[in-house]
Amino acid sequence: MVEFTGERVVPGLVEADLWNEHLSRYVFASRFARGKRVLDAGCGTGYGSAELARAAASVTGMDVSEEAVEWAREHYPGPEFLNGSCVSLPFRAGAFDLVVAFEVIEHLQEQAGFIAECRRVLAPDGLLIVSTPNTLYYAEARGAAGPNPFHEHEFEAAEFAAALRGQFTDVSLLLQNRSECFTFYPPSGWHGGEVLAESGADCAEEANFFVAVCSNAALPTVEPLAYLPRVANLLRERELHIEKLKSELAQKEKWLVEVTGDRDRALAQARETENALAESNRWAEQVSAELTAAGERIVELQAQFVAAQQQAQESLDTLEAENQKKTDWALALGAEVEVLRGQVAMVLASRWVRAGHKIGMGPPLPGLDKPAQ
Repeated sequence: MVEFTGERVVPGLVEADLWNEHLSRYVFASRFARGKRVLDAGCGTGYGSAELARAAASVTGMDVSEEAVEWAREHYPGPEFLNGSCVSLPFRAGAFDLVVAFEVIEHLQEQAGFIAECRRVLAPDGLLIVSTPNTLYYAEARGAAGPNPFHEHEFEAAEFAAALRGQFTDVSLLLQNRSECFTFYPPSGWHGGEVLAESGADCAEEANFFVAVCSNAALPTVEPLAYLPRVANLLRERELHIEKLKSELAQKEKWLVEVTGDRDRALAQARETENALAESNRWAEQVSAELTAAGERIVELQAQFVAAQQQAQESLDTLEAENQKKTDWALALGAEVEVLRGQVAMVLASRWVRAGHKIGMGPPLPGLDKPAQ
């Protein structure tokens, strides 16, 4: 299913004003299509090609969108539909008597090339009917929406006519407007009749669209056309449109109430989440402070432990030094005792000899058979 994106009209998916605005151009072009070989360049979804086929000998519709071309083939069996670029038309020179290009040129970068291609595929006396929005009106009408993202360049009236006269010797520029009027016709419908336009309604700067009929031969008579769409009672159409808008507004207000309720619930939930987050942050700050204090205490205890270790080591070193001194003193004392023991033994031996005994004879001297204590 083709969706309406604003780039091309899709029947049934656009409101009546937009639909009639586009269809009326094809009704205008149909007056020049009778018995002709017609190319609808930039045919979109094909509704205009089908309108031209009511009068033309043959109609070929071509569009760059494969999706639009496929949709046109499914819905309009009369014309032939092709997928291709309008700046490189796949047709021989002089293949068509009429080329229609409505709301195409402003979408293209190669606008001069497109006009030249239209001229190439036209017969020497063929017609080009081309339309484009008036950039002065269009920019104002779009307002805050800004430029149309699908448009490369839009024209003012003189600029548009000059671009067309670069390829065609005869150009008739028409203005397309949606005009309110009062009609007088029998219930059976409008047949013939007369259209009287009040003077002052021909300001190109204020026109909605420009429609140009171009040829390199003498142009046929280009009569003004007042197109009355199927719904011809504009007042009734507006009333119905207002009712539709009221219904849409009521639906949007209902949606707004629902969305507002959803928003309020979301805000309440957000506040609860914020409170929980704040509480969590407070707890995290408290834990962080406790961890910081614990870390500082650990550092303090580690310092105390290192100091105690150092003090213990110093005490141990002192004790070991004192112990070594005492050991050295004990060893020295033992050596001194041995020396004294030897001296005592010599003294005793000497006394023993002086007492008339010889060493090695008789009983041992008292105490000499015992080890020194």
